[in-house]
Amino acid sequence: MQVLAPLSGDIKHYDWGGIHYIPSLLEIENPNMEPYAEYWLGVHPQANCKITLDDGSEVLLRDYIQQQPEKTLGKKILKTFGNMPYLLKVLDVKDMLSIQVHPSKKQAVIDFEEENKKGIPLDAPHRNYKDTNHKPELMVAMSEFYLLHGFKPEEEMEAILTQTKELKFLKPIFKKKGYAGLYKTVMEMPQEKVNEVLHPLLARIIPLYQNGVLQKNDENFWAARAALTFDRPGVIDRGIFSVYFFNLVHLTPGQAIFQDAGVPHAYLEGYNVEIMASSDNVLRGGLTTKHIDTAELLKHTKCEATHPKIIKKARTASQQYKAPVKDFALASYKLKKGESIKLDIATTEIFLLMEGNVTLKAKKTTVPLHRGNIAAAAFAGAKVTVKALEDSWLFKAAAK
Repeated sequence: MQVLAPLSGDIKHYDWGGIHYIPSLLEIENPNMEPYAEYWLGVHPQANCKITLDDGSEVLLRDYIQQQPEKTLGKKILKTFGNMPYLLKVLDVKDMLSIQVHPSKKQAVIDFEEENKKGIPLDAPHRNYKDTNHKPELMVAMSEFYLLHGFKPEEEMEAILTQTKELKFLKPIFKKKGYAGLYKTVMEMPQEKVNEVLHPLLARIIPLYQNGVLQKNDENFWAARAALTFDRPGVIDRGIFSVYFFNLVHLTPGQAIFQDAGVPHAYLEGYNVEIMASSDNVLRGGLTTKHIDTAELLKHTKCEATHPKIIKKARTASQQYKAPVKDFALASYKLKKGESIKLDIATTEIFLLMEGNVTLKAKKTTVPLHRGNIAAAAFAGAKVTVKALEDSWLFKAAAK
């Protein structure tokens, strides 16, 4: 088997994606101005990720691994997971993503089987559980990046409910019933009541947004944008409540954040590199054209104060992005022109070059990479030498 080989991923054209970033990264044309939202790299059934062999032929990475799973994955990962357990992505978030949460591993198994028993096809639009896995995520910002992440701490929640006059009626509910009672109230609120509450708020802030008065560090900015993005006759999206309830987080390039099962979140704007357990289980509660299931969202949401833990950009050339899961490990290397590093390969690992130009060498194989190129080291126990031909930023995805 080859130790090292070029890799190509699978493009997802979701409607919230941008039209320039991913095509530019992959050096492909986009004459029809389609949205390029995500670029998937992994063995997930929805990721048609291919490895290029020495003879020029292509084979799906998942099929290649299954030819000799112990050699490609290594004994430890094969025994623990049975396959490559992570999914690597590049995202271009032009429009806001849905208010969402991911299930735990234990609950995903139960709920996946429940939907199977109900006879819901895997590709049905109203299917919630696509697999039996959890979906913890870690993302590294490639640009200025804004997201919602977990519920505000208690003092901040009380402050936003006090300062936003249209939401003051919720403060006694929060005082008496806490985070769970507050969120349940708005997520189960009749649509007529949602419209009644949010209409005066939006009437006040949308003109400010349109006139450029609001800044991106203001919840009102994103609430107004959400209202305009997801405008439907007679229906104001209840996901707007979450804009005020959740922490508004701003990441600068190179900063990262981890999101575990149960932590409600939504990406608002920017580019990132993201790694997660190999899953597509997403429960949505608003700000989307996709299937919304508020009951399932509430069932899995950790209704508790969250203090965002931003992973700072390292001062050193290499950085290990720590996450409390075994499914994945992400590292990055900023190399100056002419620098070399040697890396030990423990399992099937993916290299993604976001800036620059490098060569990868393992035994007699050399794979050149320039910006946007990807390679796989699909041989446990291999050693790969990376040499930078110009200043470069390389990511390496693996499992622990």
